[in-house]
Amino acid sequence: MEDKDLLAEISSIKNIMERSTRFISLSGFSGVMAGIYALIGAGLAYYLIYADPFGAYPEDEQSLIGKLFLIASAVLVLSIATGIWLTFRKAAKKGQRIWSQSSKSLLISGALPLLTGGCFVLILFSQKNYEVIAAGCLIFYGLALVAASQYTYGDVKWLGLCEIGLGLLATLLPGFGLYFWATGFGLLHIVYGTIMHFKYDRESSTN
Repeated sequence: MEDKDLLAEISSIKNIMERSTRFISLSGFSGVMAGIYALIGAGLAYYLIYADPFGAYPEDEQSLIGKLFLIASAVLVLSIATGIWLTFRKAAKKGQRIWSQSSKSLLISGALPLLTGGCFVLILFSQKNYEVIAAGCLIFYGLALVAASQYTYGDVKWLGLCEIGLGLLATLLPGFGLYFWATGFGLLHIVYGTIMHFKYDRESSTN
């Protein structure tokens, strides 16, 4: 009985320390939804680019790029909005604060790679280097995840490393950027979100 009490006490202390140093209200389902949004966006982009059966652009380049940019922006906004909503809901269920020292550290750590990557992608846009934009998005997004992972679940780090790896592969095969983008932001997010849901979300709901 005493051993059980000791183990329970140690587990309680561990949970308290984890909550104070790590942001553990990330929702796995938000990752799944982000992946679904990305796959839908990639499908729309594929249709716009390859609507012509011979693979030629069905419209002028500037118009096409503008539409692709709108699709990517819509995917980003929907993913962020869904992530925030589900994270708030999970935090409320667990009685945790969203704006804490750990969440601040997470945002600050991930912000620099994301902002740098955003500037890099805009430069690529301005120079019309469209073929490596997908690679840039994946690499800098992966770097942001790895940087932020020290303040949340360790699984985030592995997602980040996979994104970086895909981004590097995309630089070697620039003509397949859309496929790599769909794999990184779509399929990987769905796999990651599913793992997170069954590993953490269901576990916390049963406690």
